Amino acid sequence: MRALFILFLICLSSHAQSEYPQDYFRTPLDIPVVLSGTFGELRSGHFHSGLDIKTQYREGLKVYTAGPGYVSRIKISHFGYGKAIYVTHPNGYTSVYGHLQKFSKRLEAYIKECQYDKESFEVEVFPNPSELPIESNEVIAYSGNTGGSGGPHLHFEIRDNQERPINPMLFGINTKDTKVPLVLKVFAYTENDTASVNGKTGRIPLRLIPKKNGSFDVEKIEAFGNIGFGVVSYDRQDYAPNKNGVSKIQSFFNGSKSLEIDFKRFSFDESKHIKRLIDYEYFKTNKSRIQKLFIEENNPLSLYKEAYDDGYIKVEDSTASVYRIRILDFLGNETWVNIPIVGKKTNLIKETYTLEADKTLLKSNKTTVLNSDKVSVSFYSNTLYDDKFIDFKVNCDTLFLHKDVIPLQKNFYINYDISHYKPEDRNKLYIARLYGYYKKPYYVGAKRKGDTLSAGSKVFGTYTLAMDTVAPKITPVNFQDKKWLSKYRYLKVKIDDDLSGISKYRATVNGKWILMEYDYKTDMLVHDFNDNVISDTKNNLKIIVTDNVGNSSTFEATFYRK
Repeated sequence: MRALFILFLICLSSHAQSEYPQDYFRTPLDIPVVLSGTFGELRSGHFHSGLDIKTQYREGLKVYTAGPGYVSRIKISHFGYGKAIYVTHPNGYTSVYGHLQKFSKRLEAYIKECQYDKESFEVEVFPNPSELPIESNEVIAYSGNTGGSGGPHLHFEIRDNQERPINPMLFGINTKDTKVPLVLKVFAYTENDTASVNGKTGRIPLRLIPKKNGSFDVEKIEAFGNIGFGVVSYDRQDYAPNKNGVSKIQSFFNGSKSLEIDFKRFSFDESKHIKRLIDYEYFKTNKSRIQKLFIEENNPLSLYKEAYDDGYIKVEDSTASVYRIRILDFLGNETWVNIPIVGKKTNLIKETYTLEADKTLLKSNKTTVLNSDKVSVSFYSNTLYDDKFIDFKVNCDTLFLHKDVIPLQKNFYINYDISHYKPEDRNKLYIARLYGYYKKPYYVGAKRKGDTLSAGSKVFGTYTLAMDTVAPKITPVNFQDKKWLSKYRYLKVKIDDDLSGISKYRATVNGKWILMEYDYKTDMLVHDFNDNVISDTKNNLKIIVTDNVGNSSTFEATFYRK
């Protein structure tokens, strides 16, 4: 015990001497590191918290622990990281491995015991340090495509002792990258209506002029007042065509640093505020993310460094200035954007806006409840980042709640009075958001309290009441009723629900629960006969599948095994 304590102190001491140890962690795969996703990359609704390492379009590659330690958490979920392992190391860091196909034999036995004990495919457990110790270079799992993965790869993270993800490249895990970041677009923004750029206010696109060295000039602009800028950029490594995130962005005004954004570390709590970094309206209408190089109110992100005047610059009349943007990848490859500015005050013609009678003002720091006949929407304090006027209309059961161009910090809540529906129909209703050209309804929620149906959402848009009276479908894939399955390793069944979606399922054989893994991407339920929980020759299979409003289907069949 004394020796372990001394070892622990030595590890803490070495950690203190070097912020990020370079020779402690190994790469988790035995193939070259080629990335499909970089740390801090801009994703839908969050920053990417690790490295996505390509697995050569294959599943089943050996995944090694990055260092010695113990398994401190195992989580299996239908979405997110799918099958994931968390290893805590003596130096205080935790490594994370996501989208796994399966675990090593020892860990697989441990987690399946938990699954059968809880009678659930989805589980989350936190073993104590003595339960699952891990040695250096130990194979802990095999790579896969589970959860929210869009293709076979390994999601790899390193977190500090406060559960904050840190760029694994800071620990020496790297890939070849000799390419400079690319810049697609640059914009100028006026902070208020007294400022102008090229005689305009708001968001103004600027003309990029590529240079032979890979950098860019911008056609000279005329500006006045407080101005900010934004850039659309990405990075590429040598061995992959993926459009990855950059590592750092800096801006300079007349040689002095104005702002720096460093993507080396963040907390999960702040990741949702990516909506404050990007121009959310432009993203929703153009599918392109402008990274704003200025800080607006109610922006809690810790990524900003050395922000002078929140990144805005002040342009005086009859002056000549230069604004420069420096974009870097992790290995220091850089691209510069040079913006010459001539200070020129412009007499802007102010437009007079007449607010429509049905426009509603939402104050960001106040609770507001909007009501219309049988529909109400509750916005609690700090749901919005800014005060905004929005559209709020109700036509029958359809709620028109502005367009999804305003970023929100948290959920608002929609409430429908469903007392006018027949009692037998009320349990089949759900709140749906209408998507796409054909306005297809997608399930949002169906929390019922008396005659009120409620759901929370974090995006504006069009909502409606939808009804689902159709039970899920259950279809056997690789077997038929009353057939022998002695030569089969897997029992496969497809389940799907076209309306409210699958909520839960349960499978038993001869009345005893069996584990069936669910992949929502393929709608497949799979049981592995190697679990060795089925020992009878004649077996009665029963599967019950329930959708989100309670419609249920039951499938029964008999199969034989020796």
